Amino acid sequence: MKSSHSEITLIGPFSQLLPMTGLPKAGPIKDAQLQVLNNAGVLVQGEQIVKVDAYQKLKQEAKAKAYHVEKISQPMVLLPGLIDAHTHLCFAGSRANDYALRLAGKSYLEIAHSGGGILDTVRKTRDATLIELVDLLKKRCDRHLSEGVTTCEVKSGYGLTVDDELKMLETIALVHKHHTLDLVPTCLAAHTRPPEFTDSGLYLQYLLAKLLPQVQEQGLASRIDIFVEESAFSEHESLEYLLKAKEMGFEITVHADQFSTGGSRVAAEAGALSADHLEASDEASVALLKEAGVVATVLPGASLGLGMSYAPARRMLDSGLCLAIATDWNPGSAPMGDLLTQAALLGAAEKLSTAETFAAITTRAAQALKLSDRGEVGKGCLADMIAFPTADYREILYQQGKLKPAIIWKNGVRVS
Repeated sequence: MKSSHSEITLIGPFSQLLPMTGLPKAGPIKDAQLQVLNNAGVLVQGEQIVKVDAYQKLKQEAKAKAYHVEKISQPMVLLPGLIDAHTHLCFAGSRANDYALRLAGKSYLEIAHSGGGILDTVRKTRDATLIELVDLLKKRCDRHLSEGVTTCEVKSGYGLTVDDELKMLETIALVHKHHTLDLVPTCLAAHTRPPEFTDSGLYLQYLLAKLLPQVQEQGLASRIDIFVEESAFSEHESLEYLLKAKEMGFEITVHADQFSTGGSRVAAEAGALSADHLEASDEASVALLKEAGVVATVLPGASLGLGMSYAPARRMLDSGLCLAIATDWNPGSAPMGDLLTQAALLGAAEKLSTAETFAAITTRAAQALKLSDRGEVGKGCLADMIAFPTADYREILYQQGKLKPAIIWKNGVRVS
């Protein structure tokens, strides 16, 4: 039953409720710092959480004030809806051939230089119509939502012309408008140099002069990204591009340190919200990000897809960084797209506490996207919540992504 905007609804009881509130914004988190409420409930009004408390206490209030009650009749653990802070969900085609070549021993850069890689997806995405892209993105959003993701960042970057980048961003805007899942658009036109340009610097000037003003004018994105790497853009030209875009009013994020260091230095100097990937980050890179207050968004899906080492997440936390975990869901290097599974696997490999792993896909992922109204189950937050069919929250990571949410609420409405 969908409640009216003004009606207050009591949802519960939950065997355990993890609000993810009151945790440090950066650095390590011990499991003892994780608040676990037993036999708890939530009061929701419209899209927002009104109160979190013991269920019996809330039940008495609900009875006295004739609130609507949404009874949970089996053991459940409640968490905030998951936030995937880095994806490339808007694309057409498959790169299964690239994957097979990597299994046969070719490197990511070798495949890119031979005509595969990002430009292969660019060709297929350019050929796709807006309607086709909307349908493909909607289906991926359906799956993400069913697995507990209630907010998802989505990048452009497979168009690499003004018209094709605008087509991608319009696709993201349309799906955001009509889908339950919240989408946060990022313009990644600086993903790689397109074949129409022989000079990457000239391409970036083209984006600044021709694309970004239209993105702003049409309200299609307030964030931009750039891939700092040998196969994409140099440190110098990336920093120049980011600073000019920042002057225009864009928020900044950076594809950094995936195969070599340098991107983290760009992210720090540009004052980026986040530096994403970081598989190659060394101690100096981590120190730069910490000093600049940049969120470290690590992408275990890319490590799994490319057969590479994970980003040094444990070292990052111990150095005082805010760590987010995202999927990097894309057709080339990270085709899996399962946030909970990837977070569980990274946590096991990097010895992250349960609290650190959960924070990295909820409240700290919200920091990476500069969203203060979600990632927690607390008063005033969006009522984005997911309930797992277990009485013990430790089962969620223990089952390494195989235990999926049984009930999902988005903006206070039960959607599954």
